Amino acid sequence: MNIRRSTLNDLPRLMTIYATAKDFMRRNGNPHQWEDGYPSEELIRQEISQGNSFVCEDFSGEITATFCFSVGEDPTYARIEGQWLNNAPYGVIHRLASDGKARGIARLCIGWCFERHPNLRADTHRDNLIMQKALEANGFRKCGIIYTRESPRIAYQKIQ
Repeated sequence: MNIRRSTLNDLPRLMTIYATAKDFMRRNGNPHQWEDGYPSEELIRQEISQGNSFVCEDFSGEITATFCFSVGEDPTYARIEGQWLNNAPYGVIHRLASDGKARGIARLCIGWCFERHPNLRADTHRDNLIMQKALEANGFRKCGIIYTRESPRIAYQKIQ
């Protein structure tokens, strides 16, 4: 697998992957995450223009997954019910999604991000048991609850 920055040419494929991921979540006990058109095409365009959107390509060049990775303060993490492992600068992983064709995508993406920053934060919906297990299996620890768009999310952190 190859990880690279997304381009605007990738946008249709990214939106297809997000639609596939939303359908998978709903079929697997997570009906309330990513509702009301989230993530929007406008948000993904913005992340692409900021250089924070990434894709995973298989060896044939087909995009099989996408995620957002940024380094710096994330406003949604400013307030936590609980406690972060530290207050050092951090990287953030958001919107990790796969088309379901490849295995080990979470491990691959998390490992890639951790190579770029030794302090990572992420969050997920309480119903997203698959992502909770993936984060914990890849060294993240639960730190508490944060809120995105007024909705509670389980907050995680991984440090070196």
